[in-house]
Amino acid sequence: MLSAFTARPIVELKPRDKSKIESILAYGDRLLVGLNTGSLRVYRVNEVLEDASTQEAEPATSDRPSSQPNPKPVELLREQEKFSKYKIEQLAIIKEANILISLSNGYVSIHDLQTYHPQEVLTKTKGATAFAVTSNIVKDPATGIPSIVSRLAVAVKRRLLLWSWHDMELASETSEYTLVTGIKTLTWATGTRLIAGLSSSYVMVDVETSDVTDIVGPGSIGGAPGQDGGRFGGLGVASVGYMGIGGSAPKPLATRLSEGEMLLAKDINTLFIDTEGKSLGRRQILWSVAPEAVGYSYPYLLALQATKGALEVRNPETLNLLQSISLPNASQLHVPQPNVSLAHAGKGFLVSSERCIWRMGTLDYDSQIDAMVERGKLDEAISLLGMLEDALLKDKEGRLREIKMLKAQTLFDQRKYRDSLDLFTEVSAPPERVIRLYPRLVAGDLSTAEEGSESLNGSIHGDQITEGGDIANHSKQPSGSCEENQKNSETDALPNSKPNSADTAFIRRIKKADNADRSDAGSIRGQASDTTKSDKPLEGKDLKAATVELQAFLVGTRTKLQRFLNEDGSVKEMTNNTGAGHDGAAEPAFESLLVQQSQGVNKDRKQQLRETAKLVDTTLFRAYMFASPSLAGPLFRLDNFCDPDVVGEKLLETGRYNDLIDFFFGKKLHRKALELLKKFGQADEQDVAPQLHGPQRTVAYLQNLPPELIELILEFVKWPLEQDPELGMEVFLVDSENAETLPRLPVLDFLQGIDKELTRRYLEHIIHELNDTTPDFHQRLVNMYLEGLHSKDFKSDDERTAWKEKLLDFLKSSRHYQAYKVLGQLSRDDADLYEARAIVLSNMGQHKQALDIYVFKIQDPEKAEEYCNQVFLTEQIRPSSPTQFQRASTSDREDATPSIYHTLLSLYLNPPPPHEPQWEPALSILAKHGSRLPASSTLDLIPEVLPIRKLESYFRGRIRSANSIVNEGRVLAGLRKSIVVREQATLLLGDGTTGGNSGRNRRVLISEDRVCGVCHKRFGNSAIKVLPK
Repeated sequence: MLSAFTARPIVELKPRDKSKIESILAYGDRLLVGLNTGSLRVYRVNEVLEDASTQEAEPATSDRPSSQPNPKPVELLREQEKFSKYKIEQLAIIKEANILISLSNGYVSIHDLQTYHPQEVLTKTKGATAFAVTSNIVKDPATGIPSIVSRLAVAVKRRLLLWSWHDMELASETSEYTLVTGIKTLTWATGTRLIAGLSSSYVMVDVETSDVTDIVGPGSIGGAPGQDGGRFGGLGVASVGYMGIGGSAPKPLATRLSEGEMLLAKDINTLFIDTEGKSLGRRQILWSVAPEAVGYSYPYLLALQATKGALEVRNPETLNLLQSISLPNASQLHVPQPNVSLAHAGKGFLVSSERCIWRMGTLDYDSQIDAMVERGKLDEAISLLGMLEDALLKDKEGRLREIKMLKAQTLFDQRKYRDSLDLFTEVSAPPERVIRLYPRLVAGDLSTAEEGSESLNGSIHGDQITEGGDIANHSKQPSGSCEENQKNSETDALPNSKPNSADTAFIRRIKKADNADRSDAGSIRGQASDTTKSDKPLEGKDLKAATVELQAFLVGTRTKLQRFLNEDGSVKEMTNNTGAGHDGAAEPAFESLLVQQSQGVNKDRKQQLRETAKLVDTTLFRAYMFASPSLAGPLFRLDNFCDPDVVGEKLLETGRYNDLIDFFFGKKLHRKALELLKKFGQADEQDVAPQLHGPQRTVAYLQNLPPELIELILEFVKWPLEQDPELGMEVFLVDSENAETLPRLPVLDFLQGIDKELTRRYLEHIIHELNDTTPDFHQRLVNMYLEGLHSKDFKSDDERTAWKEKLLDFLKSSRHYQAYKVLGQLSRDDADLYEARAIVLSNMGQHKQALDIYVFKIQDPEKAEEYCNQVFLTEQIRPSSPTQFQRASTSDREDATPSIYHTLLSLYLNPPPPHEPQWEPALSILAKHGSRLPASSTLDLIPEVLPIRKLESYFRGRIRSANSIVNEGRVLAGLRKSIVVREQATLLLGDGTTGGNSGRNRRVLISEDRVCGVCHKRFGNSAIKVLPK
């Protein structure tokens, strides 16, 4: 059991002293003891803190001896023999008023605190049985000035009397309340509310509002108003004798607990209430015998069992018995209040019998928690840490987190996987610590489960006797008697070694030892069978159930890690990513998730974070593959940090090749993925991975690779191009961003080495579909067209004609090839290249030479005329001087440049030798385009022998064109006149719309306060100019 307190006798009545201790009171370093003779003894309590080593360290001098006897626990300062004529039943002080209050012979008396001389006997208190005092700081509601208000409540049969002191002055008014039955005990709940324990129930009295509230509780605590609710008619079990009802009923007890809570106890019944008297709904304390007194010494609940001669120490939250201290014949429990004594937090409370007074020394809280953890009382340690303040412990948060992880580990050993993993998640346990609990199937090389199970069996059997003996010794509590108090030094000794949080063997050993210590209640709930650890390894259904719970834990941890890691593994920059570490120093917020460092290895925290993410994802993959294989695929499609070697080996074993390819793609291990695809794609056996057979999967994979990996793409696209060129070219021709942004020159060079036809297809794609204007690509495509026209074996004339048309169309549409180079490749004597030469000459601006080819070599007037039309339209769209407006005129300008039609007409009418004039095409040009030809130069070209009647169409066209220009000018003049009239009307009369422009009818009102909108000066007598808007 726990050794939180140690009983040390400080006052022992000598055998020849026939007095008996009736009451005790401690404040500061003073101890007042009231005897049955009416004497009051005043002691000074000495604090003995120095040990022998401290004294030996001090040098011996002549003035001070080297060795001094240890001081006595207490020193008797004085004895006030005539303090009272009768036994002193109760003592209390009001320090602010410097008075001592005593109860003797049914009267409450007031004494001076310094001299202990009586000042006043409160005569109204005749027949008093108990009293209670309280002191509180109260602010005046009117002025807000704080003052100390002390109150004295005295129980006189059914009456409750109340006196009050404001600071040091006794108030003249005395309050009196009459209750239903006799008052046995009084306890202050707050500064203004009082719990009165009656014969059969409890009531709460509000001294400010004078309200009396009945407290309803179970058994003998109390029933409905006016009802005796205790068992056996309110007498209680302790009052039932052997032959009948006899003896005295147990006193109704009450004590304040933590802030806002109180405990009522009568007989073996208990009730937890708040300061308003309402039940908190908590279970009762399992007492077999009614306690003599109850108290609260932070943070423990105390109960004095007079019949057992023992002091019980309990956890007020779990109500479990932590320690039982043997104190023979003890009858009184005195815990100094914080406003009276600074010895709070479980230090310095007193227990007395008729002959002896014990002072309870306490172990520091860190040692108490260590002892609880060492004995496996993890729930009690967690509860105690939750009740204690941070300042009373070293690294409270770290200790609480560590103990919760120990408890989670214990629950895991008990096969309570969900509760265990939920607790691990609550405290953000390091993933490595949780994963170690699983076998190699899930945890890999990190596992300690399989090896630990064998070694643990031997350690448990070998150490069982020793541990059982230790527990048996721990169950023996200090005797507590004045003569036998020192016997507890050996039985309460704690082991020197501290518990190892990661050692599962230790956890199992302390739980077996804890099973041997069956006290009133155990620290771990349900310890009878649940704490027994099965020695068989984790396997089968248990392993699967544990793995399913591990998946939820790892997913939660993975989500936390994503707050600190980017997809590429770099750590995110966070403005507030530090927190208080366990040692008080600043540390990253992800510190609790890091993989533990090996001894002597100093790693960067960012590297540790990446290793933790790798461990979490790899273990999650193993867990999915074992318990939920269908969930492994979606994991690969997310950004993950799985170990590629582990995943690759596992997926190859299970034949999940598609998932392996997806994983390699997500991890950007493209070479491994492509090698695997090539291996299965070229395999002769289709039974293995049939979905990967052939180049389809490889082509789809290559289409998703970024342009930066062009070398890898070209390396592995070769074999799909060899097997299925049409499908392989989809890597470069597919309509996707990756294909469009591939470096084109390396692709062209690569395709050139495989097949020129593939090169041509790729050039046509990037030029016609992607509008690439690189001159080299255009030139290469022209060269390929020309080379194919000369060297390619065409199956038919139609195929050759189509190839030629493709060349001519490209020569017409493209302007990015080098025309002079192409012209040098075109033979003058090759009839198939006549039109190609004409197109190239046209692009070079050599229109006359181009027309020469159409007229004399190709001898196609229609193509010559079409060529002229295209050139004329192009010149109309792109005039030589865009800023100069050329007005249409009926007469020809002298400086006008001859049109393309004039050039064609000159070739028809004045051909170079040995060609003959061509009258029919010339007359057709004159008839269709005569208006576009200058009259003077055109007529000069017409020979005199040509009859005038053949030029009728030409003259008609010229006249019609001139008339059109004149009519157009007249229409424009009329339109301009209409615009002028409209603008004049708007200026004079306005636009006629409400709120619109009023023209010259506009009026502006100038008042005295009107200011200029530009200079913001008042107008006055200055000139005024009204702007249009």
